[in-house]
Amino acid sequence: MSSYVTKAVIPAAGLGTRFLPATKAMPKEMLPVVDKPAIQYVVEEAVASGLHDVLLVTGRNKNALENHFDRNAELEDALEKKGDRDKLLKVSYSTSLADMHYVRQGDPKGLGHAVLRAKMHIGHEPFAVLLGDDIIDARDPLLARMLEVQHALNTTVVALMEVPPESIHLYGAAAVVETDDDDVVRITGLVEKPSRENAPSNYAVIGRYVLRPEIFDILEKTEPGKGGEIQLTDALQGLATAPAWTGGVHGVIFRGRRYDTGDRLDYLKAIVQMAVAREDLGPDLLPWLKEFATTAGPAETAPIPTLPALTPAAVAPAPDAPAADAPAADALSAEAPAPAKPVVVKPAATKPKPAARELVPTAGA
Repeated sequence: MSSYVTKAVIPAAGLGTRFLPATKAMPKEMLPVVDKPAIQYVVEEAVASGLHDVLLVTGRNKNALENHFDRNAELEDALEKKGDRDKLLKVSYSTSLADMHYVRQGDPKGLGHAVLRAKMHIGHEPFAVLLGDDIIDARDPLLARMLEVQHALNTTVVALMEVPPESIHLYGAAAVVETDDDDVVRITGLVEKPSRENAPSNYAVIGRYVLRPEIFDILEKTEPGKGGEIQLTDALQGLATAPAWTGGVHGVIFRGRRYDTGDRLDYLKAIVQMAVAREDLGPDLLPWLKEFATTAGPAETAPIPTLPALTPAAVAPAPDAPAADAPAADALSAEAPAPAKPVVVKPAATKPKPAARELVPTAGA
């Protein structure tokens, strides 16, 4: 088994229900963060850390992900003819960004199941897992540090972030023991989305992992947990308590900037924060934000009218389903009136076309 990591897995099969109806026909990973889809930031992070072999675990209606990292010859041709080199470079950049591979998850059985679908591609090597909902600011590298720790200790590494105790129920929580490194801890236990009272700490697992291949054997034996899904956290708990030769589980504590694009409010914050840091947008956007924040009044914050929500009565029944209060068939036959005689509509009589008038030259013509 090589101790060097060369491959990255990005689970991207989720339905994105928190963003409906926007994600009804578009993958949530393709939602733009300023002018790039969220998934591209994640792939760029993997590549920046030296991982050019990237496997996306996708699902139905996710073809747009493959299309984004493929060539669009017609668009490239049109931009080339217009002489728009800047846009052409942006379009072609994602095509050559990484060596992209794809596999379908099939049944949506949780994150652990999605990772297990990568087994044939990964083989017997350690590998990185990056969740598509989490964007790590490029100014605060995380994955590179995790790869460094994995190589030094030959261990499984999980990214941790300190969160307020009242928010720990949204994450997997880790029980930890300090090490000689300020940002590295040894993980002795993991609990998936515990209550505040039962959480072992307020160190939350965030969407970056570097896993040893033994995780596959554990995932294959992991029973469905919360929500009836195979939880990666449960498998990591098994690895944390496994024999020493498996390397155990360590955590890298991240104190940088992270954006959760799986939550609507955090998604909007991510767009604003990343746009403000852009040289082409920040100088104009930041002063406007400050002005808006200080001058916004009732007119600006008044609720925007929305269409009324559909009620069950407003949804038409299926064509072959009788209405709930429809009378019985025999009652219909007894009381039904005689069918009306068909009305024959005669075509309207057509008027004969007038004869063409002969043009007679006038005198002097």
